[in-house]
Amino acid sequence: MKISPMTIGLLVVTVSAAGTPALDLHGTARAGDRPQPNAVLWLEASNAPPSREAKRPVLDQRNLSFSPHVLAVRVGASVDFPNNDRVFHNVFSFRDGKRFDLGLYPVGVQKPVVFDRPGLSRIFCNIHPNMAAYVYAVDSPYFGVADEHGAFTIPLVPTGTFTYHAWRPGGPDLTGKVTIDAGEPLDIRWP
Repeated sequence: MKISPMTIGLLVVTVSAAGTPALDLHGTARAGDRPQPNAVLWLEASNAPPSREAKRPVLDQRNLSFSPHVLAVRVGASVDFPNNDRVFHNVFSFRDGKRFDLGLYPVGVQKPVVFDRPGLSRIFCNIHPNMAAYVYAVDSPYFGVADEHGAFTIPLVPTGTFTYHAWRPGGPDLTGKVTIDAGEPLDIRWP
């Protein structure tokens, strides 16, 4: 049987680095009965493969706000902070996680920050107090952020049992177990 290059590419995508099948883990995050947007979910992975982020994450500044409001990255990721507004910004994080102050910079300038340890960083602008965002650095390649409907996808998770963690703005952290096998969804619910 002859295998085309396209078929080989598909086989590589559906098999993890450890040689086990990998599936996209889909799920929903809810607070009570309401969808929970901006929830960060990740799986513990002590023997995880190297980072698979194809492009650098971006926390944009536009219309006097950050976009996205919540960004999840793997520990060690460099996040770009471009100023695409018509005003100066001074992006900083002093409280938890990665502490930094990018100083005052104008439109068209982009500054990077490496998130070198796990945890939550609260991001603000020193000039515009209404601007706020979160960057959550996780020590795992298996993570996702819930969209406006509370839906999330964690791509290419190897089959097996994992401990999951979930965080949302203003809520307690959740932890539990999930088995990845037949594409069963992971439903996270805060009381």
